[in-house]
Amino acid sequence: MIYVLRSPLKLQESVTAASVFLNTLTPKFYVALTGTSSLISGLILIFEWWYFRKYGTSFIEQVSVSHLRPLLGGVENSSSAGLFTSASGEVEQRPSVSECKVWRNPLNLFRGAEYSRYTWVTGREPLTYYDMNLSAQDHQTFFTCDTQQLKPEDTVMQKAWRERNPQARIRAAYQALELNHECAAAYVLLAEEEATTIVEAERLFKQALKFGMHHIRPHPQSDMRAGKDTNLLVYIKRRLAMCARKLGRIKEAVKMMRDLMKEFPLLGMLNIHENLLEALLELQAYADVQAVLAKYDDISLPKSATICYTSALLKARAVSDKFSPEAASRRGLSTAEMNAVEAIHRAVEFNPHVPKYLLEMKSLILPPEHILKRGDSEAVAYAFFHLQHWKRAEGALNLLHCTWEGTFRIIPYPLEKGHLFYPYPGCTETADRELLPSFHEVSVYPKKELPFFILFTAGLCSFTAMLAMLTHQFPDLMGIFVKAFFNTLFAPLGFFADKMESFMPSCLWYQLTRI
Repeated sequence: MIYVLRSPLKLQESVTAASVFLNTLTPKFYVALTGTSSLISGLILIFEWWYFRKYGTSFIEQVSVSHLRPLLGGVENSSSAGLFTSASGEVEQRPSVSECKVWRNPLNLFRGAEYSRYTWVTGREPLTYYDMNLSAQDHQTFFTCDTQQLKPEDTVMQKAWRERNPQARIRAAYQALELNHECAAAYVLLAEEEATTIVEAERLFKQALKFGMHHIRPHPQSDMRAGKDTNLLVYIKRRLAMCARKLGRIKEAVKMMRDLMKEFPLLGMLNIHENLLEALLELQAYADVQAVLAKYDDISLPKSATICYTSALLKARAVSDKFSPEAASRRGLSTAEMNAVEAIHRAVEFNPHVPKYLLEMKSLILPPEHILKRGDSEAVAYAFFHLQHWKRAEGALNLLHCTWEGTFRIIPYPLEKGHLFYPYPGCTETADRELLPSFHEVSVYPKKELPFFILFTAGLCSFTAMLAMLTHQFPDLMGIFVKAFFNTLFAPLGFFADKMESFMPSCLWYQLTRI
């Protein structure tokens, strides 16, 4: 009680001491103070921006959520992981989606006959080392095996796939053929990298198929060696079908792909059906395309941009030749038009990078050998082969142009609450930059919004820098301003202390404490 009653006196003394302290400060102190504050806030801003560019989040925000929030009693609701809200409002279990898994491009080009020709003409490398390294790992996994009966030519080919220099790989392939002229894997490497035309590549693949058939055993899955031989055989047949497609023998290519899918139904992960869809679109066999889509299109979890956009193309083709935005705005959308628009929205939700390539708002490049689903790399690969099919369908691109941007206005927030949309991987941009060449501008979606703490730090830095500049230019004037500001701030406290001091002598409790 004594402390409480005597606190106004101490408050008055504190206010007086603060006023004396402010009056004794020189302009140089204010210049140093504002300059130091500006420097510190600037360093914090630079660090926050670097951390955000590298990790996609604010350092201060991450520390607050990860470390401070648990200390303050915040609890994460882990039970909601894997759940999403459907259109009807019910919470359902969402299957976990592997983030940023890189897939082999089903329509990847031939290195010698296509990628190398691009390098010869432009002087640019269309493939990154990361992309080629993934291909080397694929080849080692598919075509070689670690067994006790490893043949000498297999040992050579294991080293050949790991070589970074193309000429070293080609020399290793010829070395393997010297050890065994029936080494199918060596012919595959030569067809991929030494052949400068598709015709030459097809000839070498036929040689590989001829010798590869000799190694297939009655029970392909009986041991590891037989499994690798089967993988090699599937790869060769697929590339032969792609050669036929590129050389204009499309019906032959379709038959080869259908036979391959029927012969090896368990190898669906190779996505041979995407090669088949592209060939059928070239034949304009839209009924067959729809039949393939009915088998592979799962509306609850779309498989790829090829599936989504091909489905949208078929629906758009049915109405696009007579579609008019003005007429549709007057009379409303028909059922068929609504289905087409919803299919386009679904496709754009899955991969929002594709429309700019189809509408030629962004230039195309050669597709990489690996793609990231829902990423810019997948968009490049899809548009590179399917742009001609959209152009062939009269009005399809016009319908896409009129409707695709509306998708972004109807995508809900948070994204997990979308009817067809499921969370977009946060590491997509980083993976695409590894897959796509440096001269290509990578598309990024969703756009990263700057965290609050970066905006706050930027504002603080700008404000303190402005104060530092003004204080440096007008030190006396800024000193007077600061003193007036603090005097105004402390005036109510001084007035309160004076009133309390004048009131205390008449207080009984005050008199008792004086005794």
